Amino acid sequence: MSSILSGAIVLRANLPFHLMAKPVGPLCNLRCRYCFYLEKDALFPPRTTRRMDDSTLEEFVRQYIESQPGTQVDFAWQGGEPTLLGVEYFRKAVDLQRRYANGRTIRNALQTNGTLLDDEWGAFLSDNDFLVGVSLDGPRALHDRSRIDPHGRGSWTATMRGVAVLRRHKVEFNTLTCVSRANAGEPLEVYRFLLDAGSRHLQFIPIVERVPGATERESGLSLGAPTPAASSPARATEWSVDGADWGAFLIAIFDRWVRRDAGNVQVQQFDDALGRWLGLPDGVCVHGETCGRALAIEHDGSVYACDHYVYPEYRLGNVREAGLPRLVDDPRQIAFGLAKRDRLPDRCRSCPVKFACHGGCPKHRFGTGPGGEPGWNHLCEGYRAFFTHVDPYMRLMATLHRHGQPPGLIRSILATSRRR
Repeated sequence: MSSILSGAIVLRANLPFHLMAKPVGPLCNLRCRYCFYLEKDALFPPRTTRRMDDSTLEEFVRQYIESQPGTQVDFAWQGGEPTLLGVEYFRKAVDLQRRYANGRTIRNALQTNGTLLDDEWGAFLSDNDFLVGVSLDGPRALHDRSRIDPHGRGSWTATMRGVAVLRRHKVEFNTLTCVSRANAGEPLEVYRFLLDAGSRHLQFIPIVERVPGATERESGLSLGAPTPAASSPARATEWSVDGADWGAFLIAIFDRWVRRDAGNVQVQQFDDALGRWLGLPDGVCVHGETCGRALAIEHDGSVYACDHYVYPEYRLGNVREAGLPRLVDDPRQIAFGLAKRDRLPDRCRSCPVKFACHGGCPKHRFGTGPGGEPGWNHLCEGYRAFFTHVDPYMRLMATLHRHGQPPGLIRSILATSRRR
């Protein structure tokens, strides 16, 4: 292939892939206590801008559209905090998308802490049909335990002001709630608050980070680098959610949701679980049998195996030097994705809920299982408890779906059975 910068035609990837864009790199206006991305700043040259420049932005937009095998292209903008770039930067990105769309449908999602949103942002996001994800960990007391600014002050008030902007401009938004040791013990308080805040699409992310080993500490890393396969046993950080607590958190919310909100409120973990019981293709990569089709592009154009694997050893190349299809279909990336399945611990292979779990994210496989088997997922106990608990409900919802009925009908069925 000739130089990408010469405007050469970009080949299409073998399979669809997702690329999370980090146009501002790890730069953020908050200092969340559990953030794994702030330290990534050390991976880039000091005193250089953390902003995807115009030529790299254009190459990314053009190649991402042209290399996708489907007719719809989904852009996901994240950080750090992408709104630090300002509205005009994203106007430019949308203009580039229109220039290179060539008949494709383009959709945009922006993940933000919400603190910098104002009416100009609201109008832009509404006019351009952006889906906005707001990072919100619950009511003030729970949110502000972890999501603080550089001065140690809580960000809840500013985030809720941003949510008000989105609601005022009728911007479609969902909430992303990080579940750490700080809020894992209050599942229903968190859930009720998110509904009261207007969210009808909820996503819960377990916070799990590994304490670094001696070699990593010498390199200046404050968190342990993950591996795509079984690694030596290690400890989780003090803010990481415990596996049992993670399972209890999901179960408590599910029991409320299935009786009151199923069909009206979408919870990513529950939707994905139903897909597993229906035998649908993998949804969320965490519980896919393999991975490797969800990559990340940094502000300098570097492409990495995954958002959670932005480390030098997982850098595949630069979008300005090699076409995206060559990077996403690189043998190293294919091996990375297959390792999730091939290096699954033996005990996982005989687990009755393996079809729904598939061992979870490789980043979290740093524990030791029964009999001292390495590569055990830190959250295993919670996943096993959750998937076992929801099994009868998922079977019923799957049956409803197969008979042309909405799965949300389960609410009425459960209510009727209680009255008998």
